[in-house]
Amino acid sequence: MEAGNLSTSLTGDREVTSDHFPGLPHRPPFVFVRQLLHWEPGQKAECSALFPRDDPMFAGHFPGNPLVPGVILTEALAQTAGIAAASGFPENERPLFLLSAIRTMKFLAAVRPGEEILLNAEKLAQVGELWQFKVQASVNGKPVAEGQLVLSLTPESSSAALE
Repeated sequence: MEAGNLSTSLTGDREVTSDHFPGLPHRPPFVFVRQLLHWEPGQKAECSALFPRDDPMFAGHFPGNPLVPGVILTEALAQTAGIAAASGFPENERPLFLLSAIRTMKFLAAVRPGEEILLNAEKLAQVGELWQFKVQASVNGKPVAEGQLVLSLTPESSSAALE
């Protein structure tokens, strides 16, 4: 497969906007990636996320001063890495990838409801069934979170059964 736009092969559109993505077993309300913008099969993915002001999590995090929780940003980055990893496999043979380790994660700025977040994941290394990704989230071109995540390949389970 060539590098490019995953949605071109799936929908013919420029980008994919969905409540689930190929290779990602999550379903609402736990899908945080909203659009898949660019990819290189098995190597990298660029996605976007947006948390609307009326999302129930903001009622408690924090009332009167809502922030996207760092753990939610981390999960959105892990989902982006999972899409990148799974995209390197044929659609009907995509294994599941699980978040196995958060090697590092820094939160550089607060993210507010309604801000569009650009999510990037790029594969750094692979050792056996462990895949390490460099991840970064940014808002308006400024990094808001960055780190390294490790995903584990679980070949006994296929995400194709979930699609």
